[in-house]
Amino acid sequence: MSFPVIKQIKRELLLAFLALLGTLLISLKPGDSVEATNFSVAPLFQQVSSYETTIGDRGDPADIYFPVSKPKTDTKLLPIALFLQGTFVDKSNYSEFASIVARYGFVVVVPNNLNDVLVPFGFPEGFFSEQEQVNQVLDYMKQENRHPDSPVFKLLDPSKLVLLGHSSGGVVGLNAIQGTCILPYCKSEFTRPKELVGGAFYGSNFNLLGQFEQTPTIENDGIPIVTLAGVLDGLATFDSVKETYNQIQKPPKSFISIIGANHYSITNTNNPVGTVPDRNTPTINQNVGIETLARWSALFLRANILQDKDAFNYVYRVGDSFDSNVSVINRVH
Repeated sequence: MSFPVIKQIKRELLLAFLALLGTLLISLKPGDSVEATNFSVAPLFQQVSSYETTIGDRGDPADIYFPVSKPKTDTKLLPIALFLQGTFVDKSNYSEFASIVARYGFVVVVPNNLNDVLVPFGFPEGFFSEQEQVNQVLDYMKQENRHPDSPVFKLLDPSKLVLLGHSSGGVVGLNAIQGTCILPYCKSEFTRPKELVGGAFYGSNFNLLGQFEQTPTIENDGIPIVTLAGVLDGLATFDSVKETYNQIQKPPKSFISIIGANHYSITNTNNPVGTVPDRNTPTINQNVGIETLARWSALFLRANILQDKDAFNYVYRVGDSFDSNVSVINRVH
């Protein structure tokens, strides 16, 4: 029996079981007593707005996505989420992904960082994330939170910054989490801000340029990281992303396989204009792929940095049984 068929059977059995229980889910950990809790992993907000701005010394254009509707449940101030773009991918291609993550209770910043660091490697100048953006965006958003005319005035929790990333942007995020400065992802000295508390990265191979004989270890100091891999990714292969996950030294960490996804299943369209194309055609619907990646990224971060019990149950216990498009490996301790 094939893997997708087994997952579909698991999903149908679980849904039938939960239907009998209504909206109650029994949540157990070793040594816990049995406790019934309301269970929901739907986005906390229905509506999201965005605005354009410029960030940093060079005035990088950026889009900021934030929830505007009344939340479905009590929420505290919202963490800042910096999205680090993939190589040559314009920020506009991440609008759907960023909007969904924002609905889960984050303010998502998506800059366009024009960079020439890849020119010595034979590439033209183009969009490429770098670590300096981490502190620049954090400083800028702290100012926005204090400015009465800002759309996100007093909406943010400036003590919590998480990183989202695609492809080379995820490599930048991993380097930022371990506080190293390695060309071409970092040009000068870098100090990891104390506010950096988590990361979620798709299609990110920590040995992306092949400059190391083997994938280096990632000294994350216990900062939670989820790596997500498209099974059909032809640019950052599934195995290379899995090895990146293996090299993350301290849990909590998760590895989420997206069945039928290629390198650009996170962008609004497959193979956006100006990018290095993935020759593998995705078999997952583009919108389904985006939603799947956004949901798992947001819930992993909510589970680990906001101690969201529903998100924890979903990520670490039952989510892969609900979702036939994924397979999940977790390490909590």
